[in-house]
Amino acid sequence: MALQIIDRRLSGKNKSVGNRERFIRRYKQQIADAVRRAVSRRGIREIEQAENVTIPRRDISEPSFHHGPGGVRDTVHPGNRDYVTGDRIQRPEGGGSGAGSQASDSGEGQDDFSFTLSREEFMQIFFEDLALPRLLRTHIGENPQFKTRRAGYSQDGTPNNLAIVRTMRGALGRRIALTKAAEREREALGRQLHTVLLDPDHTEAEASDLRARIEQLERRIARTPWLDPIDLRFRAHQKVPLPNSRAVMFCVMDVSGSMDEERKDLAKRFFILLHLFLTRHYRQVEIVFIRHHTQASEVDEHEFFYSQESGGTVVSSALVLLADIIHTRYPVTDWNIYVAQASDGDNFSNDSGNCRALLAEQILPLARYYAYLQVAEEEQNLWQEYAQLQQGCPHFAMRKVSQASDIYPVFRELFRKEGVQT
Repeated sequence: MALQIIDRRLSGKNKSVGNRERFIRRYKQQIADAVRRAVSRRGIREIEQAENVTIPRRDISEPSFHHGPGGVRDTVHPGNRDYVTGDRIQRPEGGGSGAGSQASDSGEGQDDFSFTLSREEFMQIFFEDLALPRLLRTHIGENPQFKTRRAGYSQDGTPNNLAIVRTMRGALGRRIALTKAAEREREALGRQLHTVLLDPDHTEAEASDLRARIEQLERRIARTPWLDPIDLRFRAHQKVPLPNSRAVMFCVMDVSGSMDEERKDLAKRFFILLHLFLTRHYRQVEIVFIRHHTQASEVDEHEFFYSQESGGTVVSSALVLLADIIHTRYPVTDWNIYVAQASDGDNFSNDSGNCRALLAEQILPLARYYAYLQVAEEEQNLWQEYAQLQQGCPHFAMRKVSQASDIYPVFRELFRKEGVQT
């Protein structure tokens, strides 16, 4: 007997979802390359949009069987009335068929294959193989653990969860409720029987009747069970999801006067990628935004990306504020601390040494990972001071970018999963 399975699920208006997913899996490398090329061409506000992806035709060609050159074979072409065996046929002028965007004066050409990635597909490929480095145990929220907590009582459960005191309390209340009226009636009949027996003129029939009624009530009371199945109460428990770990990301951006619009654009691109990555991949990660020039302040997301405030440069002000926030709100025993800092490296000459000391003594011992991005090619004094910390701090990373096309490769290098090659 053959088993036939019919899938009657509705596919919605897009009935080729399965084929589309298989196509993306099959040509994942080509699509990922196209996505990375698209990032460098996008503006800050366009990063999260859908994308038209073009794949070269040679990359999606299907294998086929065909006759190779040489050998002896006979071929019959139906409808041939112009040629016989031995005739020589001239080669067509202009070459064979064209492909892609190359011009051809003969034959038929085929353009490269183009299709549109949705916003979700684009972002999924965009952040593939990325993760917060050195995150304790597992990712936040992906594989939550559960803790068991008390949730009152239930009428069913296992014997080891039997709540004896609560069970007996319920049984006693039920027995009192069922026998209280009979107890009162028995006491009343007992007093009446005592009165009758004291009367010298009483009759034995009257006393016997009272005794029979009292015995009937006592049997009724005795038949009331001390413990009934409906009295059983078991301690109930419920599982509460417990995140495996919690993380906070500090985004520290230099907005001093030395950061011109081009450098600020590079820094914002980096932090927008970081913000999208964190909000899409982790459900329980907090993000703290810090802007600084001569003074540092904690701001919200909108002010961090769009405020026009500027001034001199004292980087240590941001690090002092960062250390204070960690000690005040994010104890290292409960939180994974991450920091991403972007600056052009220009700093008040006597302040860079203070920055190195703050990192070495107060921040790096608490942080799981610290990434410093310099949005300028020339190595400034801050870069030189930070470079002294790299050798003894494997969780401290430094990179430089000078143009928009460098942002995404550097971002992937800083936040790639362990064991994944970029």
